[in-house]
Amino acid sequence: MIGHNQNAGPMRRPPARFGSTALLMAFAVLAFVNIPAWAQTKVTFGTDWLAEAEHGGFYQALAMGFYRKHGLDVTIRMGGPGTNSEQLVAAGVTDFQLSSGGFGALNVVAQDIPVVAVAAYFQKDPQVLIAHPGAGNDTLAAMKGKPIMISAGARSGYWLFLKAQFGFSDTQIRPYNYSSAPFLADKNAIQQGFVSSEPYQIERLSGQKPVVHLLADTGFSNYSTLIMVTRKQIEVRPEAVRAFIEASTEGWYSYIYGDPAPGDKLIRQANKDMPQDVLDNARTTMQHYGIVDSGDSLALGIGAMTEARWRGFFETMARAGLYRADLPWRKAFVLDFVNQGHGLERKPK
Repeated sequence: MIGHNQNAGPMRRPPARFGSTALLMAFAVLAFVNIPAWAQTKVTFGTDWLAEAEHGGFYQALAMGFYRKHGLDVTIRMGGPGTNSEQLVAAGVTDFQLSSGGFGALNVVAQDIPVVAVAAYFQKDPQVLIAHPGAGNDTLAAMKGKPIMISAGARSGYWLFLKAQFGFSDTQIRPYNYSSAPFLADKNAIQQGFVSSEPYQIERLSGQKPVVHLLADTGFSNYSTLIMVTRKQIEVRPEAVRAFIEASTEGWYSYIYGDPAPGDKLIRQANKDMPQDVLDNARTTMQHYGIVDSGDSLALGIGAMTEARWRGFFETMARAGLYRADLPWRKAFVLDFVNQGHGLERKPK
């Protein structure tokens, strides 16, 4: 994604003040009468990047009051370059944390860290490779042996899939610094990106529609936009976990199929460098490619995950040498909070 200046995190609401001990006691009594134990539980949700349309469902859930309806007082902690999602949630900095994909969930299993994925809000990983039109890179197979600009993190991620599936080699790797300037300057260049971000930016700057290859449509089965929590969180307050997932799911249905304006407003307040046209394009692109709602989510609901797909992704990456074959990969996820069709009634018929 194309970076922006990171703004300060959201301010927390100051504690309420009471005029007397009697009033305080009365409030305490009311708080526990006929209200679930997790009602208005304060939680912090961390994103993996600066506020953008790829987080739209979460900001929509906040703007529309879905979290509060489910008994949660949610603060969104915006991420940015260098965000270590799994470390943040494992350390208790965030209660719920957005992780870019299945690699993070499997990596914590390999490190025996008790953090798991409980929902996948992107059925398709938005990762793409981008090339110039007319340069002979109309297929991924045609890119074999050619220089490709990728990030450092990609080396131990989707690049291993490309090596295994299309015969790419490490000699092709060139550094990617989250700027499209080198790509625009070289008509033979190839770079990474997100389908909902860089292609639009490149087209605006160059006046030409680039060639875009969505890895998810070539067999790359990685889930993306995962919600990560600690196992302790699931054990201690499973109701809060369910509430967060259900409210977020409602937010995504509303953002993708309804009026995204409430969520977009909060996104632009958090990330003042985010133009509205970029948000509009990203949402339209996510709809077009089925990034949020496709495959299993069509029947099981947005956020769906299946054991079969996790198995396939793990086995592919294990064959590529990223994970040992006996890794207990089932520890990477919990299916208790998804696949129940929650929110399907919100989808237009």
